[in-house]
Amino acid sequence: MAHRFAYETLVGPIPEHLQLDHLCRVRHCVNPDHLEPVSSRENTRRGRSQAGINGRKTHCQKGHPFDSANTYVWKGSRACRTCRSEYARLRRERRAGGDR
Repeated sequence: MAHRFAYETLVGPIPEHLQLDHLCRVRHCVNPDHLEPVSSRENTRRGRSQAGINGRKTHCQKGHPFDSANTYVWKGSRACRTCRSEYARLRRERRAGGDR
């Protein structure tokens, strides 16, 4: 809360529905030059949490891009359509090979 007090005292009120992001990544820092009001979503995206790390990824583990054509959301997570198609093709081949 000290960072909020310092920001409001030296800069001005924090806009409603925004929170302060520590640009220096030092949570106990109260320097208002290191604080920026951002949305909760943006603060999470910039963070070091697993959600922030995954949100910044631009490609899947195999290098396919996370773009609108190649990405779908399943159970709240992004998934690669190319990898899913390849996995399904390999499963079909294994099943076909076992039926002989």
